Amino acid sequence: MMAQENAGKIRRPPVVVVMGHVDHGKTTLLDYIRKTNVASREAGGITQSIGAYEIVHPNSAPPPTGLRQSESAHPNDISINQPNQRESAARKITFIDTPGHEAFIKMRSRGANVADLAVLVVAADEGPKPQTKESIKILEETKTPFVVAITKIDKNNADIERVKNELMSAGVLLEGYGGQISYQPVSAKTGEGVNELLDLILLAAEVEHLTYDENATAGGYVLEAKLDQRRGLEASVIVKNGVLKKGEPISTATAKGKIKILEDFTGKQAEELFPSSPALIIGFETLPQVGEEFRAGEKAALPAVGKIEPPEIRPVNLPAEKEESPVLRLIIKSSDSGSLEALAGIIKAIAEKKPIKIIAESVGDVTDNDVKLAASTKAAIIAFKSRTGKVQKAFAETNKVKIISSEIIYELLKAVDEFLLQLEKPAPLGTLKILAVFNQSDLGKQVVGGKVESGIFKNKSQFEIERDGAVVGEGRISNLQQQKKDVSEVAEGKEAGLLVSSGTEIKVGDVLLIH
Repeated sequence: MMAQENAGKIRRPPVVVVMGHVDHGKTTLLDYIRKTNVASREAGGITQSIGAYEIVHPNSAPPPTGLRQSESAHPNDISINQPNQRESAARKITFIDTPGHEAFIKMRSRGANVADLAVLVVAADEGPKPQTKESIKILEETKTPFVVAITKIDKNNADIERVKNELMSAGVLLEGYGGQISYQPVSAKTGEGVNELLDLILLAAEVEHLTYDENATAGGYVLEAKLDQRRGLEASVIVKNGVLKKGEPISTATAKGKIKILEDFTGKQAEELFPSSPALIIGFETLPQVGEEFRAGEKAALPAVGKIEPPEIRPVNLPAEKEESPVLRLIIKSSDSGSLEALAGIIKAIAEKKPIKIIAESVGDVTDNDVKLAASTKAAIIAFKSRTGKVQKAFAETNKVKIISSEIIYELLKAVDEFLLQLEKPAPLGTLKILAVFNQSDLGKQVVGGKVESGIFKNKSQFEIERDGAVVGEGRISNLQQQKKDVSEVAEGKEAGLLVSSGTEIKVGDVLLIH
């Protein structure tokens, strides 16, 4: 029966998702595998966006029965022609990296749906943690076969037996512990056990009998989508069936276009790519949604799901003209759609309990239009991995728009908390922007100069130091001068010199606030 079922089918490499708790060595393991098994350059590193790449690993397992005998010459396999070596082929494995931060549960769930197999990473020094258990739940719900990698076995406090027992308590029954789930202790630091882990993955792939039809309509899933200022709309995809070819029409339920540029995971242009291959496509007319199925070729059309807003500006929850209480208004930017969805999702969850209104959310770099919108709505811009050019920074400064940028999501959430704390405080009696720093001593005495931007700045007052929208310190004015004369206060729009005491080093661009 197997031979009949697989007639005309060609074996394809497994698509493997790696899941687990943050800081359990998932990214370190993937980096080790990539560096030791990828011969060519990978385009970009592994970050908090889903990334995918192929590796090549020698496989000693026999090929699955019932498949075409000619398949060993297919691009999915690489023949090994060395004397005295067993008859086998170097096999490809495609890895998808899923973010470890708890905010990215949707992306992890989609990763499991796209993948054929999974590697559940658990640290030998800590055992299962909340995101480990969340990953186990996703794997169970999506019925994704998986193997376990027990990482960090090089640590002094590594306890593999304890981890096995805790996994059993979490419902993961390993081989030798009442179940059939394979496991492999590994060290991404030394490389111990990594080759054996790759062998386990290929063995599990053989059991799944992964195949494709080269004559079928090319299709797969969208892993990521972003707006590149130089190249336009880019979509990262995984091919799951058929052969994806440059020049073909392509569509998802929400986007369509034509494949103008087709690149493999190394950034090399390709005329065609086979199933299980990661691909980067340029040619969509609008950004497809993360996790969507795509089809290519003349029969590419998928059922539409309704009109969606373009990625440039997507208004959300616009504020009323009159607010009875202070509200933090935010414009959210991100370099890619998956991260945008995750960050916006977190902030919307916070907004259910805190006074926050999201004015707009969009993919791409911070633009003049973003700054204009922020100025007109009195909003701050939260930018996750999105660049802000010098022109936009100057424009934002002129319009008194705060832009908080970071490649670490925790820092952005901390900034949101700081903004919320500022909302609870009464409006400052006076604000002064630092234009020059003249002298700073080890005792905390500092001579600075600046311009009063609002209210009145009074001598002998306590002040807070605000930097990039967040309070970073406090201090006290010891002496206040205007035009080199001692004064008791300086009015709005006037410049002043100050002798202050503060344990925080004041910098040009800081704002001093008196309450």
